[in-house]
Amino acid sequence: MRLNLLSSLLLQFHFTETPIMLGTHKLKSFSVIKDAKYLVVLESGLGDDHSVWNNNSLASQISSNYDVLMYDRAGYGRSENGPGPRNIARLRSELESVINQFANGRKVILIGHSLGGMIVRDYAIKNPLKTAAILFVDPSHESYNRPSQAEEDMLYDASKNANGANFGGTLEAREVIEDSQYTSTLPPLPNVPVIVLTSMQVDANHPSSVKQRWYNAHESLKNGLTDFTHIATTNSGHHIMIDQPSLILDNLKLLVSKLP
Repeated sequence: MRLNLLSSLLLQFHFTETPIMLGTHKLKSFSVIKDAKYLVVLESGLGDDHSVWNNNSLASQISSNYDVLMYDRAGYGRSENGPGPRNIARLRSELESVINQFANGRKVILIGHSLGGMIVRDYAIKNPLKTAAILFVDPSHESYNRPSQAEEDMLYDASKNANGANFGGTLEAREVIEDSQYTSTLPPLPNVPVIVLTSMQVDANHPSSVKQRWYNAHESLKNGLTDFTHIATTNSGHHIMIDQPSLILDNLKLLVSKLP
């Protein structure tokens, strides 16, 4: 919590904070815009606000070379609560509104962590002509993330007890079964350069057999793609951007090198 607060304070001095009016509620975005050719969009996972991307000054490092856009989803950080259900379709729709305010006709490079991977995946499929490339950071995937009702209830209750019933992550946790069902109906990604980073770090709750299923789920994202790179790391847990920020930076640079 203290680290996230420090990261948030540091961002205030470097990133421009902008309100995004959505009619029903207001979101807060954080950006560095220098009119670069592409806009890099960072999408957080369940339970994390935008500051997770700057725990090791990662977002600031990205902004030294690229235009960067982050935001707090509804119910997180400085954003207001939004209407329910807080499912992937709604989150993707709100991401579209955020991007539309900053893209100015440019294509975007999407970087999505965990649940954010599902959100940017849906965005790319719905907006193929606006998507230049995608970097998935240990993304959720319906082939692996198939929670039972009891497991969803446990996740919801844990978030509610820790952060309250109106916290964005709590409301999103209530939709994880529906999210997996929804993403299972999606067509393949648009044929753009895609890199997937997968944590293969083994621990008591994630033995090698479980990690292999995780890897296989991520591998299935290559269907229909001609430029797909899958990188496994044992040096990071689920939050690769915190444990190995250089892996994000290096692979963003690789993606950009593939673009016109």
